[in-house]
Amino acid sequence: MGHVQPVDVCSFSTIGKLLRFGFSAMFGFGGRTLALAEKHRWMSPNQRRDFAVIKALAKLKPEDCEISFLPFKSSQDLQERRAQESPKSDCNEQWQMIQGQFLNISIMAIPCLCSVAPRGLAPNTRLNNGSMALIIARNTSRPEFIKHLKRYASLKNQFNFPFIETYTVEEVKVHPRNNTSAHNPEEEERPHETASENSFPWNVDGDLMEVASEVHVRLHPRLINLYGGSMEEMNDSKATCNCL
Repeated sequence: MGHVQPVDVCSFSTIGKLLRFGFSAMFGFGGRTLALAEKHRWMSPNQRRDFAVIKALAKLKPEDCEISFLPFKSSQDLQERRAQESPKSDCNEQWQMIQGQFLNISIMAIPCLCSVAPRGLAPNTRLNNGSMALIIARNTSRPEFIKHLKRYASLKNQFNFPFIETYTVEEVKVHPRNNTSAHNPEEEERPHETASENSFPWNVDGDLMEVASEVHVRLHPRLINLYGGSMEEMNDSKATCNCL
């Protein structure tokens, strides 16, 4: 049947501007794939998805980014920290930063079960545990990246690759360090009417979001209530993917 349960929600913002709310986001390969699919809306959903994935893999290239994130701290960790430190020290959060060439960056507040990933795009995440999964695919060869993608459809660990890094976080900032690899609609045969030059495509819950600057993703624990089954109840059910 189901029941009402709270669900974590993410907010996406750029400098001084709230862009939208959502549950999951992909930048890099995931964003480019959706941008390609949006240019071929005349195709059926399955054809559009397959075409976009193949074309994005054929033109696979990394994004030069700076990623800052605030590691997740459980309620127990926060209580212990507050007992040991002064109240003013809570304001000085320990942000971490990594830089480099990344093929894909995924930020997931929920597991995102779908037909192409029965265990979920972020299987270690829950609906309301107050954290997000930050999954980073560093630059690697095309065959190795394809092996990683194929793992999502199996029971094997899709993160067991040397170029994959996973973090449990509360906030993330993704800052593209140059516009040389930005999405340029003139490169495609059928330009998308809403595409803007020198912007970077994001896939947010299957919707295309184009931003030319840094994006700040912040988690809002248990922000909304939804009616549905728990993750355990969904394990044996079939789900469909509407990301593209």
